[in-house]
Amino acid sequence: MTDPLSDRDENTRHAEKAKKRKAAHDKKLSGMTDSKGLIIVHTGTGKGKTSAALGMVFRHIGHGMPVGVVHFTKSEKWNTGEAKLLARFPELATLHIMGEGFTWETQDRERDIAAARAGWERAKELIRDDRHRMVLLDELNIVLRYDYLPIEEIVAVLLDEKPADKHVVITGRNAHPALIEIADLVTDMTLVKHPFRSGVKAQKGVEF
Repeated sequence: MTDPLSDRDENTRHAEKAKKRKAAHDKKLSGMTDSKGLIIVHTGTGKGKTSAALGMVFRHIGHGMPVGVVHFTKSEKWNTGEAKLLARFPELATLHIMGEGFTWETQDRERDIAAARAGWERAKELIRDDRHRMVLLDELNIVLRYDYLPIEEIVAVLLDEKPADKHVVITGRNAHPALIEIADLVTDMTLVKHPFRSGVKAQKGVEF
């Protein structure tokens, strides 16, 4: 049988601890700024980097805030679910699919560099404008890993030309140390298990 007095004491201790935690949390919040345009990096070997970034994109759309998306490796022929969904919000979403597939598909370095440059030129327009509240640069890390674009240029634009209230999200494995250095938020997604290693191909609605 439960002792009512013991339960009452435990509830009292719990309430006191919760009160102290809330006071500490409120004190911490009181010294923080309300908003700031963030540089966000999703990297790592695990799945979900683009998916997590798109979650923030769709949150912006839900709040009526315009977003811009540049896909650096995905091509038009991929026919992704996110492209179909973004197309339903033309007044809030600007999508540029600039890739031609992975490097092992094109097998043409000059062509890949040209595609990366075209994508970055579009990205700079979205970053510099005053309309889009968030810009997603999907798989830019891959482009930088292969030295298709100079990291110094990307860092300079993000630091010197990004409006103070604009968020820029960058995804892809092997994030450049210079990007990690300037980022406000970095998430490293770790691979634990993946169905591809068990012979399961990329599936509609999961990977694209």
